[in-house]
Amino acid sequence: MNIDTTIKTYPETNMQLRKTSQFLMPDKIGDALKVEGDYNIYPTASLGAGKIYNGFDSLAEYIINKKTVVIDGYGGVFWDKIQANLQDCFDDVGLKVNWIRTSELLKPADVITSMVKPFLGEHESVWGTKTNLQLSDLFENALTSQSANNDSDLNIIIGTGAALSGWEAPVIYIDLPKNEIQFRMRAGSITNLGAAENHEPFQMYKRFYFVDWVMLNEHKKNILNKIAVVADAQWPDSINWMYRTELTKALDNLSTSVLRVRPWFEPGAWGGQWMKRHIKNLNTDVVNLAWSFELIVPENGLVFESDGNLLEVSFDTLMFSNNKNILGKHAERFGDEFPIRFDFLDTYEGGNLSIQCHPKLKYIRENFGENITQDETYYILDCEDSARVYLGFQESIDPADFRSALEQSQQTGEALEIEQYVQSHPANKHNLFLIPNSTVHSAGAGNLVLEISATPYIFTFKMYDWVRLDLDGNPRPINIDHAFNNLDFNRKGEQVHRELISKPQVIDQTADYQLVHVPTHAEHFYDVHRLEFDNTVTVETNNVCHVLMLVEGKAISIQTANGIKHDFAYAETFVIPAAAGSYTITNLGKGRAKVVKAFLK
Repeated sequence: MNIDTTIKTYPETNMQLRKTSQFLMPDKIGDALKVEGDYNIYPTASLGAGKIYNGFDSLAEYIINKKTVVIDGYGGVFWDKIQANLQDCFDDVGLKVNWIRTSELLKPADVITSMVKPFLGEHESVWGTKTNLQLSDLFENALTSQSANNDSDLNIIIGTGAALSGWEAPVIYIDLPKNEIQFRMRAGSITNLGAAENHEPFQMYKRFYFVDWVMLNEHKKNILNKIAVVADAQWPDSINWMYRTELTKALDNLSTSVLRVRPWFEPGAWGGQWMKRHIKNLNTDVVNLAWSFELIVPENGLVFESDGNLLEVSFDTLMFSNNKNILGKHAERFGDEFPIRFDFLDTYEGGNLSIQCHPKLKYIRENFGENITQDETYYILDCEDSARVYLGFQESIDPADFRSALEQSQQTGEALEIEQYVQSHPANKHNLFLIPNSTVHSAGAGNLVLEISATPYIFTFKMYDWVRLDLDGNPRPINIDHAFNNLDFNRKGEQVHRELISKPQVIDQTADYQLVHVPTHAEHFYDVHRLEFDNTVTVETNNVCHVLMLVEGKAISIQTANGIKHDFAYAETFVIPAAAGSYTITNLGKGRAKVVKAFLK
């Protein structure tokens, strides 16, 4: 996956903050979001009435009844706005509040900068190494010595890390989606934890990914059972909240039935027009759309609905509490990391992705601190007649000549005849191209690629990028050294056709159904089936998690063994947890439906 445009810089040039690919999710569901049979950009799990509350006034009422509370939450929350809105509610009833802000109890910014520096790699590098710091390491000892003021009507400790104070009081946890964090980052309205100033988005994202989010996720996991209230703070002047006991019930229900995360979308240097034309309610002001984060769970959330109110929590909240239900017999291996990724790469009427590869397992562990590596496949969901995929080397490849040509192109800005070195293959709908780590590859122009992959998603080593600039007019980073530390030059010639282009096989069939095995590479820890049917089909999970998408047809209905039923449209990604046991898929369209199913081997 070619995603480091996102982490370097982004197209805020000549755009308002919200003139990006994904606008702010509404805090209430409206008629515009209820389009039957179409791809839904705001999928929700309904909780019934009276579960989610809207507004600072109702949250203030809860706090008044408790008198002393801890308000903790994720990085990127507008803490000043949270405090100001609550204070207005307290002023209305004449209450005196003792506010203690965790931001004032952090270690000095220069000390924190020194602490995190070893995890950020070289300044110009896209990558760092996942930190082993804990959130508590960023605070002075004074955080744990704070106490309530008996002269105040209310005592509130507020800010990221507030639960580290050790107060015996209800914890209100305020979550924030990763896409909203990045919008705020690009707008310059937030900083990294304990940072004295904003840096360029490229550097801020790197620190978020390798330091801040690692600490914050571990902190959330550690305090999850202490949380009394969960709130969603992605709207600057409003807030939705619910009791954690109700959230726990909701997560338990999802972990035994079916779920879909909220997707989000981004433009890019090579982006295309397929998603803009086929997915309703997207922002079409952007020049293109390159990615859809269909199921990149480190950055996706789950949205719940009650009385029209929406509340989003990060996907890892589900994994922290229900990983065994989700992953079944693979839970011990992967822990609370969800291992499969689905996303779209849109080059339809767009450009070629960079010529690239991904790190070997040993390399990604030793250099970047990841547990699994970026093994990928390209499933061609749609394509133009001339579309191609670059994959594997020519039989005649000479590594030294290839490197020399790449370096000369980088230095001079001259284009390469890349097919002298790298093979290109015609792309057709439903082809599956196999891209185990260390394989040279690229999606050519004219494709809508469903990328079925292992979860890591930013470790792309570019060797050649067609001598183009990013959407801000800057050169995109080239990583020839990293690439040549990982490239497998034996993946060349006829071996590419034999081993890296999947050969589908029918392994079960009836008059109105067939099960097609679309084999992955031996190095992939996941496999792919395609269910093709006219009416209905029932599937057993066998204690394994399934990730699915309707890749041909109008819509399908899913009913799990517990009776829960959901409808899904063409191109929507959804997950059947291992604990669901079984599920029945009903074709809601007129022609034969085709559903791709990825699962762990």
